[in-house]
Amino acid sequence: GDIVRMEKEHQVLKEQLKEAQEKYEQLQSRSSEEVCALKELLRKSVEETEVSKNELAWFHQDLEIQVKKWQQEKKENQENLKALRHTAKKHTDTNDRCLKTIDEKERQYNIYLNTYLETSNKLANEKVKLEELIKKSQEDCQECVKRAVEAEISVLKNWKETEVCKLNGIAANAEVNLRILKSLSSSASAAPKLKSQIDSWETFILNIKKQLEKVEAEYEEKIQTVKNGARNCLTKMETVDLPSP
Repeated sequence: GDIVRMEKEHQVLKEQLKEAQEKYEQLQSRSSEEVCALKELLRKSVEETEVSKNELAWFHQDLEIQVKKWQQEKKENQENLKALRHTAKKHTDTNDRCLKTIDEKERQYNIYLNTYLETSNKLANEKVKLEELIKKSQEDCQECVKRAVEAEISVLKNWKETEVCKLNGIAANAEVNLRILKSLSSSASAAPKLKSQIDSWETFILNIKKQLEKVEAEYEEKIQTVKNGARNCLTKMETVDLPSP
């Protein structure tokens, strides 16, 4: 019974050993695969590290270039800032001078403005006085013109009346003579002798009346011209002295 039991245990141990060996082989195979994978991973990591080193070197190189560029820009900016500060100071000084000039100009402007206002007020007062004087002078002038027109018209009327009276007197005397001649010509013996004289006196009277109409018309025209505003019309009309028969 012990031998059978021992054989069974031996058989069990063999199976366990076989199983353990299989597991070992499996583990060994898995370990080999994992080792290969780790080696591959290590190789890739080394390659990536080399690449990273190169990239880092490039980065450092680029960084140095950028730093130099930034330093140059910083230097230029500092110089520009210095120049701008200098320009700003110049502008500030100029602005201060301009403000002082503006203040002075404003002060002078106020003086000129006050002087102008005073002068303007004086001129306005003088203008009012001058306008009043001009108005009065115009009124006086119009009155003088009116009087001058009235005087010219009066003179022309006097000349007209004088000339009309003169011509009417001549015409009246001529008509008296004509009536006398006509009364004398009632005698048959005297009629032929007096006919030419009667004709002459009738012609003379007709001419006197024509001249009278002409004198009246021309003087009336002159008077109307003066009334319409014309000047220097005060000229005496020249009449022709008609010889009596």
